[in-house]
Amino acid sequence: MSVPFAYATVVQCKKMLTNLDHWIGKAEATAKAKSFDPNLFVTFRLAPDQYPFVRQVQSACDSAKAGAARLTGKEPPKHPDTETTIEELHARLRTVIAYLETFKAEEFAQSDARPIDLPFMEGKAILGHDYVTELMLPNFYFHLTTAYAILRHNGVDVGKMDFIGSMNVFDRKSK
Repeated sequence: MSVPFAYATVVQCKKMLTNLDHWIGKAEATAKAKSFDPNLFVTFRLAPDQYPFVRQVQSACDSAKAGAARLTGKEPPKHPDTETTIEELHARLRTVIAYLETFKAEEFAQSDARPIDLPFMEGKAILGHDYVTELMLPNFYFHLTTAYAILRHNGVDVGKMDFIGSMNVFDRKSK
């Protein structure tokens, strides 16, 4: 069965948000091992003019949920962006992951050609395929990667395989 391109991106976003939740768990372990409050990570940033970690997580979540909703003609759920603790970030991630799990592949059947309104560009729209490749995924990965970099920069033991996460590998059998 062929899976619509846009649905595959939602599956990928769900996987990567799950990975991010795991990285936050590693941040908690780092804080415990070094005897400091893990909630300090919430305010860390890479540069003074960049969003702090909390906003990177919120933005990655927003990109994933809004993308899935817009591609299927739905209204995305709203979150107030009031998280101030690591536990609240875990909850935000798990809420968005659960939301993404509600989507079915068939809902994305016509999404490539669906016009997507751009709220930040009044009166402008973009086709679904272009939305995914030119805005949704780049924005999602920008915030996800920045969150990863903030944790890595601050001593959390995350590496490439933490970023990539699980893979559906299988044993090849020779004939």
